[in-house]
Parts: sequence; structure tokens; C-alpha cells
Amino acid sequence: MQEYFDDIVPHPDGVEPLDLIHERAYVVRAYRKDSQTLVIRGGVRDQKPPGLYVPSDPDPLTVHHMVVDLTIAVPTLEILDARAALETHPHEACPRIEDHYQHLIGLSIARGFTHKVRELFGGPRGCTHTTALLQAMAPVAIQSMWSFRVKAMKEGGTEGGANFSTPESRMQAMAMNLNTCHIWAEDGDQVRGILAGEPMEVPVWIVKRFKQLGLDPTTWRNSD
Repeated sequence: MQEYFDDIVPHPDGVEPLDLIHERAYVVRAYRKDSQTLVIRGGVRDQKPPGLYVPSDPDPLTVHHMVVDLTIAVPTLEILDARAALETHPHEACPRIEDHYQHLIGLSIARGFTHKVRELFGGPRGCTHTTALLQAMAPVAIQSMWSFRVKAMKEGGTEGGANFSTPESRMQAMAMNLNTCHIWAEDGDQVRGILAGEPMEVPVWIVKRFKQLGLDPTTWRNSD
């Protein structure tokens, strides 16, 4: 399909000579609408390679393309608005399920969201591909909260800014990350260090990028 995608998923050894028969791609983007609102837009697209279904067709054939927009309150992460659009689908009746996804309104996109999505939209209660997209969107909302805070602080505001002045405030600031992976285990080294007031590790990707730019990574927290 698009060549740039091969940079993300390079061919493993022994696979490159084989014929590509299907590609699924997810794209999820987070936008800061204002100091109290986050907008998450997600898309999922399934494509078949050129010539597979239509021999004379020189281009990839899109067979599924679903888009979901979620408007989310910060810091509660409650879903204020939800809209699903089935842009490309195999059956005429597929879009009838779009309005059903408005049942997302009022839910929290934090912990327990995946279970609730399966309960509300799993199997015959929804569109398989739209539901899979929702499950990919929830972690993006959590990931974007750090950037949400950074943006607020860069604009000179305090909304959403992380407070690390006390153990209690430090725990609150990292609550969304707690126990989400082995690094953020509540009894792990990183969490213990943060609670003790130690500075957080400079992310590896910041260190690499600063070095590429000829900058000192230790100055990152004071940089614009």
C-alpha cells in the first residue's frame, strides 16, 4: 500500500518474498480543543492489494474505513460526545449501527472502558471494526494527557498542569499510568522514586532527539 507504512512494520526475515493479501491500519489523533476538552479522532482502514479482487485495478482497494470522534472532558475523561461514521463498508445496512455508538456518551474512557465497549458493542450489538477501533483509541486518550498538561503550561496556564509538590499530588498526577505496565507498577522503582520526590527519568526518545540536534538532554525540563 503506502510505502511509508513499511517503515513502521518492516518485513521480517523470510516474509518479504511472499504475496501481501491484506493490510489493516489504525490512525488515532488527539487534539486539545480548550483547557478542559480533549478530542480524539480515530480511523481504521482495511485494504486489499492492487489486482487481488479486481484484476485490472492498479490501486489498493479499501474494503473497510471507519471513523470515530470522541469529545472528552478533562480531567474526568468523561465522554461528552461520540460520533461514528462508516465511510467504506461492504453492506448497505452497515451504517444503521452508527447512532448506537452514542451510548458512549457519559462513560469514562479511563479504566474499565474496554470491558464496557465489549459489553455495549460486542458481536451483533455493533460493528466489529468500529468496536476494535474504539479499543485502540482509549490508550491514546491516556497517553495524550501528558501532552495536554505540557500544552497548558506552555501557554502559561495552570489547567491540567501536573503538581509534584507533595507525595499525594505526585500520586494523583501519575494515577492514570499506575499499574498500566511493568514500569508503572505501584511497587516498582519508578513509582517509588517519584513518590520520594526524585526527578523522573528523561525519556529515551528525548535523549536521542536532543543528541541528534546537538543539545544537552539534561536541559530538557527547562526547555521550550
